[in-house]
Amino acid sequence: MNRMKTPLLLVSVTTALCCSSVLRPTPLQADDGMWLFNDPPRQQLKQKHGFDLTDQWLEHVQKSSVRFNSGGSGSFVSKDGLVLSNHHVGADSLQKLGDKDHNYLRDGFHAKTLAEEKRCHDLELNVLMSIQDVTDRVNAAVKPGISAEEAFRARRSVMAEIEKESLDKTGLRSDVVTLYQGGKYHLYRFKKYTDVRLVFAPEAQIAFYGGDPDNFEYPRFDLDVCFFRAYENDKPARIEHYLKWSAAGAADNELVLVSGHPGRTSRLLTMAELAYTRDRQIPFRMRQLNRLEVLLMSYSARSEENARRAKEDLFGVQNSRKAFIGRLGGLLDPVLMGKKQADEQKLRDAVAHDPKLADAAGAWDKIAAAQKAIAEVALDYNLLEAGSGFNSELFGIARTLFRAGDEFPKPNGERLREFVDSGRESLEFQLFSTSPIYEEFEILKLADSLTFLTELKGSDNATVQKVLAGKSPRERAAELILGTKVKDVAMRRNLYKGGKASVDSAKDPLIELARTIDTEARALRKSIETQTEIKQQAHAQIGKARFAVQGTSSYPDATFTLRLAYGQVKGYAENGKKIPHETTFAGLYERAAEQRNKPPFDLPPTWVKNKKKLDLRTPYNFVSTADIIGGNSGSPVINKNAEFVGIIFDGNLQSLVLDYAFSDEAARAVSVHSRSITEALRKVYGANDVANELMGKRRVK
Repeated sequence: MNRMKTPLLLVSVTTALCCSSVLRPTPLQADDGMWLFNDPPRQQLKQKHGFDLTDQWLEHVQKSSVRFNSGGSGSFVSKDGLVLSNHHVGADSLQKLGDKDHNYLRDGFHAKTLAEEKRCHDLELNVLMSIQDVTDRVNAAVKPGISAEEAFRARRSVMAEIEKESLDKTGLRSDVVTLYQGGKYHLYRFKKYTDVRLVFAPEAQIAFYGGDPDNFEYPRFDLDVCFFRAYENDKPARIEHYLKWSAAGAADNELVLVSGHPGRTSRLLTMAELAYTRDRQIPFRMRQLNRLEVLLMSYSARSEENARRAKEDLFGVQNSRKAFIGRLGGLLDPVLMGKKQADEQKLRDAVAHDPKLADAAGAWDKIAAAQKAIAEVALDYNLLEAGSGFNSELFGIARTLFRAGDEFPKPNGERLREFVDSGRESLEFQLFSTSPIYEEFEILKLADSLTFLTELKGSDNATVQKVLAGKSPRERAAELILGTKVKDVAMRRNLYKGGKASVDSAKDPLIELARTIDTEARALRKSIETQTEIKQQAHAQIGKARFAVQGTSSYPDATFTLRLAYGQVKGYAENGKKIPHETTFAGLYERAAEQRNKPPFDLPPTWVKNKKKLDLRTPYNFVSTADIIGGNSGSPVINKNAEFVGIIFDGNLQSLVLDYAFSDEAARAVSVHSRSITEALRKVYGANDVANELMGKRRVK
């Protein structure tokens, strides 16, 4: 979870294990909810906040909102395609655009003219254009009495069919999204932008001021923003729906709304699933993250160029490590777990005493049994199929090329989900990216992950022996990375175009490595998918029971699709101390002075030089009770008039358990205030062109 960022495509046991039921265990009382745009919280907003949510308002905000394929959210903020997100969402592109002579991630960037805007290597933006309920069609394809394996294949096939039909009809990216853990299926259609150019980014030091020590903390003092521009036909895109800028910004106790793409929540896991998450899943991830952090810190310390190459990876690892510590703390909290147990037992008792709900009686036991079966293969799945044993970008490319040769000759509905026709254009956009890949860094990461594989499976394991081929992890990694041809984009295109015959004849070492583990990896994936289907069907039964007992007004768990959240700008109390709702520029300079301007609390030279120009009373960061999670990074915070008043970039420590349960007592979403953005653009960076565009003035050159 890159602060509040999440990857678009996660192929891991995490997503398979973290299922959720259809509804919340208790009626809504606080401002919680990650609501569907086609099923918004009209009644709640009207009753509690006196706000009428209109169809026109929803359409405007929906089509102003942007999803980043690198993991995160954003929004259009001008009619000429200007997009605003977080610096840490843009960091992937900043890193790839840089080189040994240009460190845009560290030093920032400002294109003073359109001609100076830098095209990103492989950044895709998605804008949700429409949603269609296809539940009946998906469910009709799964015939009664068939096995879980057959049900999974039938569901996969009809979803691919629906997506392909939609793509052919509309030309839009089309994804069937599973909601309510199988309770509903919606077809989401997205307009794509693949010509995306960097416009402005501040220095990393001010975007992530306070570094890891302040991450997930509050008060905060971060200018975590990054501007891009979407292009069409080599010209700035003309945008009908964009968010107008609020000069005033967010005010204390004001109702604010958040339109973004939360990645995943797990608020209604069964107790069996929660126990697995606590005892198996998180400990595995923590072990992996801890070793990666040591590896990347050591590599970064060797040279400035190494530090530049590893910066984004290291940030992601440190951030995820801290996030998982917070999540684990929640699962070790006897109060939280006690309430989860009580809620589950209450629903189970209701099912047991109502003959109409008899179908759900065995659902919890089915989930527990499926979870046990998943546990038996999860380690091997994570290492081989999810790639924990092969941490290399080049290996990922090689595996994609290898599997493409096998998958594309199959009927569309029988392919692995990542190879269906509706997603092919996006897959190719990523596969043929010209972003730089550094051999030395690839060898380091692959050698470490091969060592991890060997540690967990043992050097005598047959798969380990085949993978290492009689060499040490370091020797094998060097042989593979230095010998592969997939570094060359032209070669990738040739192999991909030539299909299976071309891939097989290439005899590329990384492709052959992918071949070596493929049969076992596919079998593990099939096992996980089959057990997940069992869990999904059981969760659907629980969901129907919950509908009957508690009513139908709720929202599904997050799926990295567009959601609407809301809350109030509001401070909180921590350890008996009142924490204010906002910080100011004055607080930034005070924080630096308190820490003697030493890293990670040192100020960039631009901020030291231009201090006197700034209005130090300007609101900088603020907190709200809006319900957010990883993936909401870059989400616009807007007022009732759909004006931009801030941008989500983090949550506080108390928010880390929101994956499992919502509370607005002290959990807060942390945002950059709109006033601080324009104040800094004008007075620190001299970026009046960007500030003027935010205020509605067109950029003409």
